[in-house]
Amino acid sequence: MEHTPATVSLFAVSANDQEQIKALSQFGYDETMQASWQRAVADGSYSTKNNAVDAPLDAPPASEFSAMPASGTTEHDELRELGLASIARGEFAVCVLNGGMATRFGGVVKGVVQVRRDRSFLGLAVDNARQLATASGGRVRVMLMNSFATDAATRAHFVEHDHFGAEGSDIEHFTQFVQLRMTEDGELFRMDDGLLSAYGPGHGDFAAALRASGCLERFVNSGGKYVFVRNVDNLGALADPAVLGHHIRSGRETTCELAPKWDGDVGGAPYLYKDRVQLVEQIRYPADFDASIVDVFNCNTMTFTAAALAGETELGRYFVKKTVEGRAAVQIEHLIGEMTARLSTNWLKISREGADSRFLPIKKPDDLQTMRPAIDAIYGA
Repeated sequence: MEHTPATVSLFAVSANDQEQIKALSQFGYDETMQASWQRAVADGSYSTKNNAVDAPLDAPPASEFSAMPASGTTEHDELRELGLASIARGEFAVCVLNGGMATRFGGVVKGVVQVRRDRSFLGLAVDNARQLATASGGRVRVMLMNSFATDAATRAHFVEHDHFGAEGSDIEHFTQFVQLRMTEDGELFRMDDGLLSAYGPGHGDFAAALRASGCLERFVNSGGKYVFVRNVDNLGALADPAVLGHHIRSGRETTCELAPKWDGDVGGAPYLYKDRVQLVEQIRYPADFDASIVDVFNCNTMTFTAAALAGETELGRYFVKKTVEGRAAVQIEHLIGEMTARLSTNWLKISREGADSRFLPIKKPDDLQTMRPAIDAIYGA
């Protein structure tokens, strides 16, 4: 009788693995999705080549873009008043994307790192929200999208600093989801200590995680209408009533901020793709694509009309290779910017220089010193 080798399940796990997986379940780990991803990686359905767009990317017409008016101009003042009126009615919230571990900061939770005086990245974000509440006479809620890796440290940081002077009810923590890294063959990736390697599957989690947490429902039920979303490490991305006013005036479901592209910049940008202007990230560019046909790029800073976040928005899933403990690992990610493929979008060009700068990412500890003049220009000496 011919011997048939036993088939080993790609999802074979040990008792220790099950304990680890149980601990991740509180963060929305999806075992069925994980198994489907493993099969897709194993059979090549998920691969680098399959990330690429399947139609041409063209430059959008110039008419698609608006420029943020400079501070001090009449138009800026009018937009600011429009935004302040909305904030005064309690319609505005800030959501900080705080899920990543800062490997270039030594693997710490970047949001809790001190930036200036006694304020961390997150402390400065709360100060900004409180200042807007004071200026408008209203209320600004702050939502923090943490991850399995940052949630405990972030919550402790807020308790230690007494919520940076904010009312505890104005601060909400929720977590993005979590999945497990794989090998290039679709097996579960194990670290040197034998544990499975967990990761957050991208900022594309934002809308679904906000809904699942109940934060969105609570915000809307209390009269909330607009959610400003920013990366934790972009010190230029302050919540600004004039930007909110621009979003309100546009009548669109989202406003996407775009920075001028400088030499050496990387990142996705808006392109005309399948008869629609939408953000397309670098991971999807075809081979030999000339990204210079567009002179701006995505800041990952967006304002959403809350009602547009209530329904599910299907996003693509993409194959990403990482190096973990010196070995190749695979993770599947989705991207918040791809929501522009479904939502009506207001494309807003912003400044990245001077006091009006809205793009100042801090990627490594030295940036806090080398960029000190720019930080002081935005926050005051």
